[in-house]
Amino acid sequence: MAPVLEAKHLAKTYETGGAKVLGLRGVDLAVERGEFVAIMGPSGCGKSTLLNLLAGLDRPSSGEVWLEGRRIDGLSETELARLRRRRLGFVFQFFNLVPTLSAVENVELPLLLVGRRRGDARRSANELLIRLGVGDSQGAAPAQLSGGQQQRVALARALANRPDIVLADEPTGNLDSAAARDVLRLFRDARDRGQTLLLVTHDASVASAADRVITLRDGLVAEETELVAARQVPPLLELKRAE
Repeated sequence: MAPVLEAKHLAKTYETGGAKVLGLRGVDLAVERGEFVAIMGPSGCGKSTLLNLLAGLDRPSSGEVWLEGRRIDGLSETELARLRRRRLGFVFQFFNLVPTLSAVENVELPLLLVGRRRGDARRSANELLIRLGVGDSQGAAPAQLSGGQQQRVALARALANRPDIVLADEPTGNLDSAAARDVLRLFRDARDRGQTLLLVTHDASVASAADRVITLRDGLVAEETELVAARQVPPLLELKRAE
């Protein structure tokens, strides 16, 4: 069976001040359907760059991105937007909530875009916000929410459509240990439903909830570790408080 998501010799070069900087230097990666993969590595190693390329939010300098046997790195912006809307959920490191919409409106937006009726979309959005501990803030604008609350709203938005693949960039970075545990449990539930999750994190205790950990260094895959005991979310005390 072909991987649900695959990178082949993926490379990305940026120009900064007239100098070329290698973000990725030829990454090969295959993610199976229903797998929960964590990506770790030092700052600047290419973690977020890889996630953006896999989501079609950026274009590779060379190499290929495949989704369920279909190459997607050459699709038009319109085709990529349609694909993301129906198949992918993305959690941005800096939230990217729509500032003019309330928390619940941000979460229900992807549901409305795929044709869900407003009443159904609102109920689903409220359920997710309650599950993530921000149900009382459903009517608040993003600017009225703390960083941790915005992060949980962004998570709810990414999960609202139950997308085939969820890509998350430091999704617990603004959360305390109790909230991080709730998020990891939500991710494990999604994985158990057959969804595929790819998560960038700097926290080893968060990564330990995954099925597999991939470590990047200097834009390359340096190590892969299978976590055979990853079926359970780590105990609360093992989850570090976000700094």
